[in-house]
Amino acid sequence: MPLAQNPPLSVEVELPREDVALITVDGYLDVDTATEFQAHLANQLHHGRRHFLLDLSSVPFMDSSGMNIILRVYQETRKTEGSVHVISPAPAVRRILDLTGVSITVPISESVDEALTRVDEGPQQPGEPEGPNV
Repeated sequence: MPLAQNPPLSVEVELPREDVALITVDGYLDVDTATEFQAHLANQLHHGRRHFLLDLSSVPFMDSSGMNIILRVYQETRKTEGSVHVISPAPAVRRILDLTGVSITVPISESVDEALTRVDEGPQQPGEPEGPNV
C-alpha cells in the first residue's frame, strides 16, 4: 500500500512594488517542500527585494522547516532595513506561529493592504504598540 503524499507546493511571486515581493504559498510547507519555498525567497533577496509579504492563507500545515525559513529571511531583511509580514495564515499555521513566538517577531496581517501599510510605517521598535493610535 503506497504512502499518502501531500499535494505539491505552489509558490507564486508578485511585485506590488520594486522592493516588495508578495509570495503566495499554496500547500503543505514542510520538510519535503521547504527547499522550494526557500529558493523563491533567496531569488527575491538576490534581486534586491527588502520587504516580503508571505501569504500563507492556503497553507493548511507548516512544520519547523517552514518556520525556520521565515525566521532566516527575517534575519536577512533586517540587514537591509527590510521586513517580513505573514498574511492571513490558516488557523493551524497561526497557532504554530503563536505557540513558538514567531508571531511576536514577524508581524501578522489580515490582508496585503494592511501589510503594505506596515511596510510604509517602517520597523516597529521593541515594546512599541503596533498600528496607528493603539
